[in-house]
Amino acid sequence: MDGNGRWARERGLPRIEGHRAAAEAIRSVIEACPPLGVEVLTLYTFSVENWRRPKREVDALMVLIEENLRREADELNEKGVSIRAVGRLQELPASLQAELGWVRKMTEKNRRLRLYLALNYGGRAEIADAVAAIARKIERGKLAAGDVSEELIAKHLYDPEMPDPDLLIRTAGEMRISNYLLWEIAYTEVWVTPVLWPDFRREHLESAIRDYQKRTRKFGGLTEYG
Repeated sequence: MDGNGRWARERGLPRIEGHRAAAEAIRSVIEACPPLGVEVLTLYTFSVENWRRPKREVDALMVLIEENLRREADELNEKGVSIRAVGRLQELPASLQAELGWVRKMTEKNRRLRLYLALNYGGRAEIADAVAAIARKIERGKLAAGDVSEELIAKHLYDPEMPDPDLLIRTAGEMRISNYLLWEIAYTEVWVTPVLWPDFRREHLESAIRDYQKRTRKFGGLTEYG
């Protein structure tokens, strides 16, 4: 979800106002997903690298995420949205951790849309944490080195129930992955738009999906066309 800062700068506003404006884009996309057949949505909300930003901005972001969760939780629950989070959640502020735990429990039985918030998330961190978890089991004799496989690593990611994405949407014209879902996006289709995230709406999501539907996914194999 790139472009919040640029959106604010173009309007002569503080960066945090760009993050506030991003909430409307999130709301629009969440509402659009079920009618479009999207069953799982993952939003890159805060990366492990984002701690390097000015403390004032980080603190404001943490408060904003918590406030938005609290404000939107009941409505999302009524709409059948299940809310989960992935990342090094134990390093987040205690109040935000508590809010995430409460929201997950409240919405855990919902099936219309599974919404993941990637918080304090990094693709390399996720892989490192999965490998460390496996190594601890090997040390305790619960696993052998020969047991390590792609399937085993996948089972030790932050949420093994999260499916590999079919489509990765990158806003603000950025042409990089930015340490996002590195294990999961091995064969994910990528769609880039110059639209800044606060301006992203259902019509942009529809454009991304239409483009995705034209593609042929081979997963390293061949089709009848080669």
